[in-house]
Amino acid sequence: MADLKQLAEQLVNLTVKEVKELADILKDEYGIEPAAAAVAVAAAPADGGAAAAEEKTSFDVILKEAGGSKLAVVKLVKDLAGLGLKEAKDLVDGAPKELKVGVSKDEAEALKKQLEEAGAVVEIK
Repeated sequence: MADLKQLAEQLVNLTVKEVKELADILKDEYGIEPAAAAVAVAAAPADGGAAAAEEKTSFDVILKEAGGSKLAVVKLVKDLAGLGLKEAKDLVDGAPKELKVGVSKDEAEALKKQLEEAGAVVEIK
């Protein structure tokens, strides 16, 4: 039982980048889609949560909808996220979905600009 408690503490203290890496490992190696678990761990309050909110340094780019030019958005998502065509189409079809997690503000703004030029509706959190 102590091992589970220790594991839970380690999960709660993961950074956003580490949560993303864990999610990728679970998906790629075990076929598990950990979206709900990743959100729960990422939403857990960290020490000094108020200070972290003021000094936000990592942002999530969320594709809200494909807009009028779905094909162009799918192609762009494929390139930006490094996905295969089917995975990119599934991501666009499943919008709203996270496209990139834990990126810098500049990168998030650049991604948003590119996607909006292609016709997508994008949000940065």
